[in-house]
Amino acid sequence: MKNFLLFAISIILFLSCRQQNTEIKPDKTAKQILPFAIVIHGGAGYIENLPAETEKAYRDKLNEAVQSGYQILAQGGTAVEAVRKTITILEDSPLFNAGKACVLNSLGKPEMDASIMDGKTLNCGAVAGVSHIKNPINAAVLVKDSTRHVLLSGEGAEIFCRKYGIEMKEESYFITKKRLKQLQKIQANEKKKTAALSYEFNGIRKYGTVGCVALDKNGNIAAGTSTGGLMNKQFGRIGDSPIIGAGTYADNNTCGISCTGTGEYFIRTAAAHSVSDIIKYKNIDLLDAQKQVIGQIEQLGGDGGMIGIDKNGNIAWFFNTKGMFRAYKKSDGAQKIEMYK
Repeated sequence: MKNFLLFAISIILFLSCRQQNTEIKPDKTAKQILPFAIVIHGGAGYIENLPAETEKAYRDKLNEAVQSGYQILAQGGTAVEAVRKTITILEDSPLFNAGKACVLNSLGKPEMDASIMDGKTLNCGAVAGVSHIKNPINAAVLVKDSTRHVLLSGEGAEIFCRKYGIEMKEESYFITKKRLKQLQKIQANEKKKTAALSYEFNGIRKYGTVGCVALDKNGNIAAGTSTGGLMNKQFGRIGDSPIIGAGTYADNNTCGISCTGTGEYFIRTAAAHSVSDIIKYKNIDLLDAQKQVIGQIEQLGGDGGMIGIDKNGNIAWFFNTKGMFRAYKKSDGAQKIEMYK
C-alpha cells in the first residue's frame, strides 16, 4: 500500500511538472509581428533656400501623407493599401507634379502616369498618358487587381477605368495658373534655344513626381509612383514612372524602390530593378545599391533620386540633385522629413 501511494504521488508530481512546462513554452504557432515602415518622396531637383511659408507647406503635406500611410500599417493594413492611400494625398495636393496641378505637355494638356507593385506576388499595374483620371494611382491598382495586363495607356485606360467607377475630372481640374505660367516660360525659352528637359520657375528647378514604399506587419513590401512627367514634353511621351523595373519595383526578397528624375535615364538603366538585383546578387546594402545606380545614371547625363525599404525594414534614399522632398516613419518611432541636400 505504501509503495502504491508513493507511485501515485510520483505520477501526480510528474503530470504537474509537465503541465507547468507546457504552460511556459512559447507558442510557436503565434504569428510574429515584424517591424513596419513607410517612406515617401515628392520629387528631386533644384530645391534649396525655399521661403519659410513654402517650406512649411511642403513639410506639412509630406507629414500628412506619411502619417496617413503609417496609420494604415499600424492598424494591420497592407503595404499596397498604405502606398495607394499615401500617394492619393500627394496627388490631390497642388504642390507636386502628380494628379492635380501636374505639369503640362507641349500642347498645354495633362498626361499622367502611375504604377504600383506588390512585392509578395510581383503582381503590378500601371497607367500611362491619362488626362482625366483624378488619382492615377487608383487606376494603377485597378489594373493590377482587375486585369491580366500590367500597363494600360491613354483612351483605353480611361474607358476601362470609367467602367469600374474610377473618379474622373475635366482637364481644367489639372491645369493651374502656375503650371500655365511655367509652360509659357519654358516655351518662350525654347524659342531662344535655352530650354531643358526639366523646368525652372521662381528659382525652383525640380521634378515633382511622387512615390511611396511601405513594409507592412506581415513582411510584405509595396512600391508606387505617380507623375505628370516633364513640363513641355512631347505629347505622348511616357517616362519611367509607369514602367515596372524602371521607376517602380518591389520584391519581398530584396526591397521596394520608387524613383524620380529624368525618366529616360531611369528607363535605360532599369533603375529600380537594378537596385534589387545588386542587393540580391552582390549582397550589398540598400543605400550602396542606390548609390551605384544613381552613379550610373549620372554618368549617362541624367539626374534624380530614389527611395527604398529593404526586406529587413532598413530605409534609404539617395539623389544627385540639390534636394529631394522626402519623409519616413518606422515602427520603432524613428521619423524624418527632409527636402535639402
